[in-house]
Amino acid sequence: MVKANGGSFYSCKMFRQMEREKQEQQMKILMERLKEREEDMKKLEEEKERMKMMMEEERQNNDKDRKSKEEELEREIREQEKHQKEIRDKMRETFRYEIEEMRKENDKIKTEKEKLRAENEIEIDRLLSKIKNERENHETERKKREEVFNEKEERYKTLMKEKEESEEKMHEQTKREREEWEKQKQLFHRLHIEIRLLNRIKLADVLQITEHSLRILESCAEKELIQTFIQELLMMNYRARYICVKDPNEHYHTHQKDIGLFEEKTSQSDQIHPMDVQMAVFHCADSFLKQLMVTKLSQCQYALPLLVPDPFTRQIEFPLWTFRQINKSWKMRNTNNEIISQTQPIYKAETPMVSFFRFGSVSSSKSQLMNSLINEKHNTFFHRNCPGSSRTRVLMDGVVEIAWFCPSGKHDDKFNDCVAFCNLHGDAGDHEKQLQILTEMASVNVVLLPRLDKNDRCASIIQNLFNDRKPLIFLFTEDESAFIEIRKEKFKIGLKNRNQSDVSEELRKAITDSLSQSSSTFRLKDLSKHSDIRVDEEDDDDCRRGREAAQQMMGLLVKNDLREIKELFLPHQGKLWHQWSQKNKELHRPRADDTESRKNIEIRHQQHECHISDFIKCFIKEINSYDQHQKMFFLKWLRIILDEYTSADLSALHHKYDVKWSTVLKLKENNDKSEQLKTEQTELQRISEELQAATFGLEHILREIGQIYESCSSVNKNKKDLQVHFSSLPSFAAEMMISGFPLELMDGDVAHVPVIWISAVLDELIQKLGDQRVFVLSVLGVQSSGKSTMLNAMFGLQFAVSAGRCTRGAFMQLVKVSDEMKTQMNFDYILVVDTEGLRALELAGRSTRHHDNELATFVIGLANLTLINIFGENLSEMQDTLQIVVQAFMRMKKVKLNPSCVFVHQNITGMTAGQKNMEGRRQLQETLDEMTKLSAEEEGCDEERFSDVIRFDVQNDVKYFAQLWEGNPPMAPPNPNYCENIQELKKTVRSHALKSHGISLTHLKDHIKDLWEALLKEQFVSSFTNSLKTAAHRKLQTEYNKWSSSLHNAMMETENRLHNEIKNEAISEVKETDLHRELNRTSEKVKKSMSEFFEKDTYAKILSQWKTSYETKIKALQDNIVREAKEKINEIVLHRDLKKKDEERKQLQCTLYEKSKELALKLKDKANDEETIKQELDLIWEQSVKIIIDTDILNDVTKVLGCCKQGNKYNDILAVPNYSKYVNFIKSLKQDAKKSTLSPEDEEQIRSFVKDVVQKTDTMIQSFKISENGYNISYIEQLTDYIKKRAKEHHRQCKKYTFQEEFFVDLVYSICNRAKNSFTQQHRLFMEANDPDLYAEKKRDEYYSIFQKQCHKATSAVIFGEIICQKLKEPIEQRVYEKTARDLAEEVRSNCESLNGNRSNLEKQILKTLAEEEDFDKYMNYINNPRDHFNGFIRKEVSLYIAQKFSFSVLPKMKENIELLQQKIMKAAHESTEHVQVNSGDAGLWLKSFTQQLSDELIFSEKDLMGVKHYDVNDFNFLEDVIRQELTAIMSDISRELNNECLNPKIRPDETLIDHFSQCCWVQCPFCKATCTNDKENHQEDHSTPFHRVNGVHGLYYTNTLTLCSETCTDLVSSCCNFVVNNRMFSYRNYKSAGGVYADWSITPVHSDLPYWKWFVCRFQKDLENKYSKRTNCNTLWEWDRITKQEAIESLHTYFKRSGHHFKDRNESPLQTSL
Repeated sequence: MVKANGGSFYSCKMFRQMEREKQEQQMKILMERLKEREEDMKKLEEEKERMKMMMEEERQNNDKDRKSKEEELEREIREQEKHQKEIRDKMRETFRYEIEEMRKENDKIKTEKEKLRAENEIEIDRLLSKIKNERENHETERKKREEVFNEKEERYKTLMKEKEESEEKMHEQTKREREEWEKQKQLFHRLHIEIRLLNRIKLADVLQITEHSLRILESCAEKELIQTFIQELLMMNYRARYICVKDPNEHYHTHQKDIGLFEEKTSQSDQIHPMDVQMAVFHCADSFLKQLMVTKLSQCQYALPLLVPDPFTRQIEFPLWTFRQINKSWKMRNTNNEIISQTQPIYKAETPMVSFFRFGSVSSSKSQLMNSLINEKHNTFFHRNCPGSSRTRVLMDGVVEIAWFCPSGKHDDKFNDCVAFCNLHGDAGDHEKQLQILTEMASVNVVLLPRLDKNDRCASIIQNLFNDRKPLIFLFTEDESAFIEIRKEKFKIGLKNRNQSDVSEELRKAITDSLSQSSSTFRLKDLSKHSDIRVDEEDDDDCRRGREAAQQMMGLLVKNDLREIKELFLPHQGKLWHQWSQKNKELHRPRADDTESRKNIEIRHQQHECHISDFIKCFIKEINSYDQHQKMFFLKWLRIILDEYTSADLSALHHKYDVKWSTVLKLKENNDKSEQLKTEQTELQRISEELQAATFGLEHILREIGQIYESCSSVNKNKKDLQVHFSSLPSFAAEMMISGFPLELMDGDVAHVPVIWISAVLDELIQKLGDQRVFVLSVLGVQSSGKSTMLNAMFGLQFAVSAGRCTRGAFMQLVKVSDEMKTQMNFDYILVVDTEGLRALELAGRSTRHHDNELATFVIGLANLTLINIFGENLSEMQDTLQIVVQAFMRMKKVKLNPSCVFVHQNITGMTAGQKNMEGRRQLQETLDEMTKLSAEEEGCDEERFSDVIRFDVQNDVKYFAQLWEGNPPMAPPNPNYCENIQELKKTVRSHALKSHGISLTHLKDHIKDLWEALLKEQFVSSFTNSLKTAAHRKLQTEYNKWSSSLHNAMMETENRLHNEIKNEAISEVKETDLHRELNRTSEKVKKSMSEFFEKDTYAKILSQWKTSYETKIKALQDNIVREAKEKINEIVLHRDLKKKDEERKQLQCTLYEKSKELALKLKDKANDEETIKQELDLIWEQSVKIIIDTDILNDVTKVLGCCKQGNKYNDILAVPNYSKYVNFIKSLKQDAKKSTLSPEDEEQIRSFVKDVVQKTDTMIQSFKISENGYNISYIEQLTDYIKKRAKEHHRQCKKYTFQEEFFVDLVYSICNRAKNSFTQQHRLFMEANDPDLYAEKKRDEYYSIFQKQCHKATSAVIFGEIICQKLKEPIEQRVYEKTARDLAEEVRSNCESLNGNRSNLEKQILKTLAEEEDFDKYMNYINNPRDHFNGFIRKEVSLYIAQKFSFSVLPKMKENIELLQQKIMKAAHESTEHVQVNSGDAGLWLKSFTQQLSDELIFSEKDLMGVKHYDVNDFNFLEDVIRQELTAIMSDISRELNNECLNPKIRPDETLIDHFSQCCWVQCPFCKATCTNDKENHQEDHSTPFHRVNGVHGLYYTNTLTLCSETCTDLVSSCCNFVVNNRMFSYRNYKSAGGVYADWSITPVHSDLPYWKWFVCRFQKDLENKYSKRTNCNTLWEWDRITKQEAIESLHTYFKRSGHHFKDRNESPLQTSL
C-alpha cells in the first residue's frame, strides 16, 4: 500500500486515520493526567477537613481529661479532709474516754499526749505535703499536654501551609505545562510538521532531488523553514540558522507609532526562534537523519545537543547515537615542544570539560561569552545577539549543548589541549537534573548570576558548589570588579561595564589555571551511566540489536593483527583476485592466447574452493535475518565499529609513513645514493603495503561478497559453506544501494571493474525498482582536491573525506529524484560516481599513471556529465590525464560515447574569481583545444576542438569555488561562499540534466560492460609516459606554482596601493604599461629563478624540453595578471566615477530646486509675467547645466587600428558579392598557382566565417553592458583583438589562401559600423541616467512647471504632488509599453494566420509569400540568411496587423492599460493617506507606503525623490487630490502620444515574437543550405531536416563541369556520387567521414519529391545561372517546367502537413509561457 502511494505514509488514508487516532490517544492521556491531578486536589481537601476534625476531637478530649483530673483531685482532697475530720473526732472520743485514766497517771498521760500530738502533726504534714505534690504533678502534666497540643497545632498549620504551597505549585506547573504545550503545538503548526511528529522525518525524504533543494534562498516562508534549514545544513552552510522569514504582510508593518521617551515599546510579533527550528527538526527526525544532522552541525562548528528534554514527556534524553560518526582532530605540543596530532571519535575522547550555567535572569549573554573562548569569529553557541534571534523560544529551555575547542598546535592557541564546553540553556534552578549531571562531570564550573544573595532560592546550591573541591568561577553581571581569586580555585569576575575581550581573557586564564590543577576528564559515553536519563541507543530496540550484532562480528576480529585480517577473513579478494584481474587484462591484449584464458578459469576454480570465513558467514546471516530498518542499523554500527577498530593503527601507520618519507626525501636532496637510501625506500614500500592491508571497511566486506558471487557464477555452482544460494547475494547489495549506501564500481586495490557482480546488482535493481532511468554524474580530480567533500555538500551524502579513509577506486550511489522533479527531468535517479584521487603516489608507493589514465577514461565515458575538480586555477595537473582520455575516446570507435564535462576550480580566493572575463576563458579553451590537436595528430583523426570529443561550453561549464574553510582548521567553519558555489553548481548540473534523457539501468549495465571491455583493449595508456618524466614534470609544476604565486602576490600589493590612490582620487586611469613596470622587479626575480632551476636541477636534461613552453607560460601568466588587474582597477575607477556622478546629479537636483524656490520668492509680484519667469529660469539653467556631446565610434576604430582609413572609406564586407580580392593564394600548391578567384566552396567557407564572427561579436557587445557602465574605447580594442585572433585561426585551418590586411580592416569597420547605433544609443542611455547635466536637461520642462507653481505661491502639497506625477510619467510609459507589447504579441500570435502555428507553419507561409512575390533577391536572402529573413518577415506581418487593427484593437488595449494603471496609482495614494492618518505619520511615511504599493507595478522608489523636500506637507487628502488632477493630465498626454496611427517604437511585439520563434536551431545543411528543424539551439543530437532542397539553388555543381546540381541531399546520400572538400573526395553515402559540419548532420537516404524547389529552379533559371556563372541541367528542366506556381504552393501544404512531426511542440505552447 505504501508503494502504491508513492512511498509516502501521508497520502494513505489508513495511515492518516492512524495518525489521528495516535494524536487523540495522546490528548486523552493528557486529559487523564489532568483529571488525576484534580482528584488529587480533591483528596487533599478531604484530608485537610479530616485533619481539622481530628485536631478538634483531640482538643475536646484533652479538655475532658483535664476536667476529670481536676474533679478526681478535688474528690481526693475532700476524702482526705473527711478522713482527717473522722480521725480528729475519734481522737476526741478517745481523749474523753481516757481522760480519767490520764489524770490518774499524769506522767504517763503527758508522755502519751505529747507522743500522739507529735504523731498527729507528722501525719498532717505528710498528708498536706502529699496533696501539694499531687497538685504540682497535675499542673505539670497539664502544661505538658498543652505544649503537646500547641506543638500539634503548629505542625498542623505548617502541614496545611506546605500542602497549600504544593497545591499552588501544582497549579502553576500545570498552567506552565499547558502554556508550554500550547506554544509547542503552535510552533509545530507554524512549521507545518504536526503530521510528522510520530512518523518522524525520514532521511530518505530529505536526500531527494527536489525543486526546493535547487533554489538559492535568502529568505523563505515559515512553512518552508524546516525544509530550507535541512537543505542548507546538508550543504554545510552554517547560515542555515540565519534564514530570514518572509512576512506576507511586510509592507503593512513597515512603520510604527512614535514612542515617547518614557513610554515602553510594544512587543514585536513573535517570530520563530532559529534554535526552535533546529530542535523541531531534531525532535521530528528519525534516528538516521538525526545522526546526519548532528554530524553536519559538527562540521559547521556548531554546538551539539547533549541533554535534550522531551517536549511531551519532559524526560531527559542523551542522544549518544548522533555522536557516533563525529571525529575530532587536534594538535598539541608535548614537553619537548613537539607537535602531536590526534584524531579520535568524539564519543570516546577523554578531555577536560567546562560547564556553564546561570541562575536567574542576567543581562549578559552566557553563550556569547563562551563563543569568545572557543572561536571569536564564529557563533558556536547561538546567543541573543545573533541574526534572527527573538525573545521567545519554545524548545531550548533545559537543553544542554556541547562543543569542543580543538587546538592547532600553534603558540597562540587559547587552550593547549582539547577542551569540552557545556552550556545549560535556561535558569539552572529550574533544571536540577541537568545541573547535577554537569556539575558532577565537569572539571571546572562557571556560573553566571546577577549578584550573591543569601535569600535567593538557589543560594543553597551555590553554597554547595562553593564548598565543593572542584574549581568554581563566578561571573556577576551586576558587579564591576575585575578578576579576583576568593580562595584556592574559587574565582570571581565582574561583567558590568567591562570590556568583553578583557573579561574573556580573564576567564580564559582562570579556566586554564584551574585545568592545570585538575586531573578530572570527561568522556561523552560515560553520560549513559546516569540512571535518570534516557539513552537513545538503549531505548531503540532496533539500534540496540544492530549494535549487539556488530559487536558480535567484531569479536571474531579483535584477537588478530589488523594487517593480517584481510588475508585471514577476506580470502576471495586476495592474491587470487589480483592474479585474475591481471590475467584478464592480458587476455584483452592482441597477443593473448587460449592458455591465458585457461589460467583465468583455473584461478576462478581456486577462488571457488576458498573457504568462507566465519566473519563473512556471520555477516550474511545477520543481513538475512533483519528487516530493512534493522539492517540499516546493523550496517551503520558495523561501519562505526570497524572505523573505531582500525583508526588507531591507521593513524600510527600514517605517522610512520610520514617519518620514513621525510627521511627518504632528505637523502634524495643530499644526492645520497648509498645502500641506506635503498633500504629506506624498501622500508617505505613495506609501510605502504601495511597501510593498504590495514585499511578495512564495509566496502571490503561487500567486495568479498562480490567475489564470492563472481567465483560461484563463473563455475555455475554454489559454495559448500555458503548458507544461502549465491544468486541471492546481489539482492542484498541492491537493497543497500536503494537505502543510500555506495557500491564499489571499480576495485581500488586492483584497478579492475567486477563486471559480473556489478551487472548482477543492476539486474536486481531493475527487479526491485523497474528499469528506471538514471543520470550518471561522476567526479575526477587529483588527490585531496575536495571531490568527495563537494559531492557530500551537493547531495547530503557521506563519502569518506578524512585523510585516513580517502576514496580508493570508484563508488556509485543512487540519489532519488522527487516526483515533482520527474515532471521536469527525464530520469528517476542521479547515479553519483565518486573516484579516488589521481596522482596518489604516497598510497601506492609506485607510479600510478596507468591507473589514473584508465580510471579517468572509464568514469568520463560512463557519465553523462563529469565534474573535473581542479585545486586552484592551474589546469596543468589534469592536462596529461585529459589528453589520455581524449586519445582513448578517439580509439574506442565501437563505443558510441558523447560525454560532457564541467571544470570546477577549487580554493579560488580572488574577489572576481567567479566572474572571469572572456579572455581567461578563451585561454582555457585554447589550452584544451591544443591538447586535443596533439592527440588527434598522434591518432590521425580530424578532431580539432576539445568539444569535438567531449561536450563542453567554456562560457557555462567553468566554475570557480571559494576555499572550503572560513579561517584555519580545526576550528574554522565551512565557508558560506563555498556553499553558494555548490548551489550554483547544482543548477548547472540541473541544466545539463534537463538536456539529457539519462540512461536506463539496462543500458547502463551494458554500457559499463562495453566501456570496460573497450578500455581493456587499449594498451597504449600504460606507455604514455615514464615515472621519471612524471617526477620531473611534477617538480617543475611545484616550482611554477611558486613563481606564479610570487607574481600574483606582487600584483596584489600593487592593487592594494592603487586602490587607496583611487579612493583618494590621486589617479583616474591605469594603463597596462604602468602595471608591467610595477611587476617588472618581481618578474626579473622569477626569470632568474627559472634560469637557475632549468640549468642546475638534478632533472635538468629532462626539464630542458619544457623550458621554452614554461617561459612562454610565465610570460602569458604575467600578461594575464596585468590584464586582470587592469580590468579590476579600472572597474573600481568606473564605480567611483559613477558614484561621483550620482552624487553630482543629486546635488544639481537639490541646487536647481533651491535656486528655483529662491527665484520664485523674488518674482512673486511678477507671477503673471510668463516671459520674465522663463528668462530668469533659463539664466539659472545656463549657469548650472552643461550639455554633453556623444562619442564617435568609427573615429575610435581608426585610432585602434592605427590606419589612415576614415570611417566612410571602407567596404561593407557583409555585402560584398565575393571575397577573391581579399585573399592571397598560396603558390606552393601547383594546381592553384594561377588561380585568381575563389571556388564556391571557399566563398561559402569565408561567408560562414564572417557570419560566425559577426554573431560572436554581437554576443560580446551585449556582454559589455554599455547602458550600465558607459562606452569606453577598450571595447573597440577587445573586438579588434577577438577578430584578429579568429582571422589567425582561420589562416591555420586553411591551406589554400591567406587574408590580406584589408580584409581584417574592413571586417572590423563593418562590424563596428553595424554596432555603431547600438553603442551610441546605449551610451546615450547611460549618460541620461548618470550624467547630472543631461539628466537635468531632460527634466527641464518638469522644473519649469514646478517653478511656475512656486511663483504662483502654490502650497507644498501641490508642488510635491506635481513632482511625484512628473517622476511617475516615465515609469508609467514604460509599463504601458511593456504591457501593450505583451498583449499585442499574444493577440497577433492568436489571430495572424502566418504566426499562429509553429515554426513549420511560419516557414510554409514565408515560402508561400516568396512564391507570390517572385523576388529573386529575397529568395537569396532567405537561403543565405534564414534567420534574418524570418525576423524581417515577422516584423512585416506584425506591422501590417497593427496598421489594420490599430483603431479598433490596438488603441483600446493601450487605453485600457493606461486606465488600469491610473486606478492602481490612485488606490495606492488613497491607502497611503489612510495609513498615515491611522499611524499619525508624516510625508516620509506617506511616500514610503506609496512607493511600496507601486513597487510590483512600476520602477519607482523613494530614491527617485531624493533631494525633494517635503517635510512641510501635512494635508494628505489635498495631496491625494493634487495627484489625481496631475495624474489625469499626464495620462492624457500619454494617450495623445499613443493616439496616432504610427505605433510608438518603444512598443515592440515583433521582438517578443522573434524571440519566441528564434529559440531553435539555425544551422544550415552544408549541401543545400536547408535549416535544421530541431527546437533547441545547442542540441546534442545530429542536425536534421525533412525539407532538403535542390543543391543547385546554393550554387553546388558537378565536378569538372559548369552544370548546377539538380539532385536533393536525400537523393545524393543514397547514390554512388562523391563530393570534394579541401581537395579530398568523399562518398555521399559516407558523408560524415568528411568531418567538421558534415559529421554533425543526419540525412536520411530517401527519395524526395518537393515540386516547390523544382518550380523555383525553372522560374529563376537565368538568375541562378548569372549569380553562380553556371548553367542549369537542361535534361531535367523540361520535366520541371510543367509545374505551375499554384501547384508549387499547394505542394507546400501537403508536404508540411505530412512532415509536421519533425518539428517539436515547443512553438505550439501558449506564447505567454515564453514571455
